[in-house]
Amino acid sequence: MPLPPSERHPGLGASRLYFVCEARPHGAEPGPLLGAALEGGAGMLELREESSGDDAWLIDAARPFREACAVHAVPFILNDRPDLVEECDADGVHVGQDDTPVADARESLGADYLIGLSTHSPEQIEAACSAPPQARPDYISVGPVWETPTKEGRPATGLELIEHAAREVTLPWFAIGGIDTSNVGDVVAAGAGRIVVVRALRDAGDPAAAARTLRDALEAGREAWSDG
Repeated sequence: MPLPPSERHPGLGASRLYFVCEARPHGAEPGPLLGAALEGGAGMLELREESSGDDAWLIDAARPFREACAVHAVPFILNDRPDLVEECDADGVHVGQDDTPVADARESLGADYLIGLSTHSPEQIEAACSAPPQARPDYISVGPVWETPTKEGRPATGLELIEHAAREVTLPWFAIGGIDTSNVGDVVAAGAGRIVVVRALRDAGDPAAAARTLRDALEAGREAWSDG
């Protein structure tokens, strides 16, 4: 039986801002950007690398992500490569609907690792939440809310899916897709308490400040819900 997510990594429950980044953002070493994002309030990091580098290259590229996460005691997630999670010293893996099934990733990794899953429809959300324990992800992402070049060709789901998730999801979940400091309030108003971002931090002139703005918006939303 898999462990509860809180026992696999206690940082998952506290995470509100999840930063996904490639190995060399804008061709640079990632350490300064990752550190700034975490200092500003990011609570999870994911290495998502779609280049053709070999496995040894990816394992080496994971090192600054692992080190940054260790300093801040937050989860480090590897995208789409459950077979390299241990070699990268990651805390888990995030998979898509067409990637390794959650059940197969769990069988491969065992009980100690986090597994996240992308969802894009009410049906996929329901399937994730109602799956048997060995096939149930620890958390899901919901979206993309708006079209984004990081997932070119995937249609936007709009805020309606976020509203649906706020009513129905029984797992930790993160809104994703085109979210930044200009529209995070709309996502929070639709019911999201956690978000995933890429460009909002990677491309920010001051990533720490951008992270603080996003995290503050999420915290303000939580306080408003509590007051309501």
